[in-house]
This record gives sequence, structure tokens and C-alpha cells, in this order.
Amino acid sequence: QVQVKESGGGLVQAGGSLRLSCEASGSIFVINAFNWYRQAPGKQRELVASMNSGGSTSYADSVKGRFLISREGMKNTVSLQMNMLKPEDTAVYYCNVDISSSYYARDQYWGQGTQVTVSS
Repeated sequence: QVQVKESGGGLVQAGGSLRLSCEASGSIFVINAFNWYRQAPGKQRELVASMNSGGSTSYADSVKGRFLISREGMKNTVSLQMNMLKPEDTAVYYCNVDISSSYYARDQYWGQGTQVTVSS
């Protein structure tokens, strides 16, 4: 069993910052990638930022230069530092983790989501 838990959401004014954290625990052999998604009301879930096992990162164009995904060493946690927040960043943010629990088993796991609200 694998559990994924996010934390750090909240309410912030436009231009402010928030830091989200995601921790994966349980039967983990290798973490292949961490991904942050978000879903605003009435919109599809979109990929915001990713980090693979080699440390390579990628970002949606809408957050480039403002958001930073980071991982401390090989810990099973990742953070999303969000700066210069805009009202359009308001959404539920989900952590998605691509995990191999053995040489033969690989799957993706989701957290429950954390609300980020940016007021204008």
C-alpha cells in the first residue's frame, strides 16, 4: 500500500507565496516521478510541474518562472514553491507520484488534494 499526502494550501493575496508539500509513504521501491496537478472549478485537471528520478524538472508555461518543484535528496517528499501567485492559480492542487513497489509493479498514486485560493 502507498499513501500520498499533501499539505500547505491556503488563502493568499495576489503576489504572495505558498509552499506545498507532498509525502509518499508505504511500499515504495523506487519513486520514478513526482507530479503536481491542479484543477480549478469547471476546468480539467492540468499538469503544473514534474520532477523525475534523475532530478529533471518541467513546468506548465503558465507557471514557469514562478513555481519551483524541489526534492530534498532521495527523501520521499517533494515541495512546490509558488511565488507571485495570481487569482488564476486558484485551484485544488494534487500530488501524483509514479512509484515502483517492486521490479514488476509500477503505478501512480494520488493525494487527496489541497486547496489554494488567491484573492485579487
